[in-house]
Amino acid sequence: MPFDLTRRAQDLRRNATRQENELWYKFLRRYPVRFYRQKVIDGYIVDFYCSAAKLVIELDGNHHSELAQADYDLERTKHLNARGLHVLRFRNDEINNHMAHVCNVIQETVKKRILEQ
Repeated sequence: MPFDLTRRAQDLRRNATRQENELWYKFLRRYPVRFYRQKVIDGYIVDFYCSAAKLVIELDGNHHSELAQADYDLERTKHLNARGLHVLRFRNDEINNHMAHVCNVIQETVKKRILEQ
């Protein structure tokens, strides 16, 4: 793992967005299946990662709707999918306005992915 990515991941954990902190502290931190924050995978830093379910969770702010960022996100998702990882993406406004729904989607996805293995 490149040192600069490790350092960047640590910085991202220390300076998490409000939505990342909300999802982490209200749901994922104590979830019965272990999640990691700002995990380095193949040269990418993912917001949240669950190895048991082979699940990546990404929270997208407004800049993810810009064309260049959307293209990068698509390529990144394709790469992670090729490794057998499933990527769930949520917009920040979904965390802000529909947190219970987001948590339900995550829970159902984790259950399904663990049972499939």
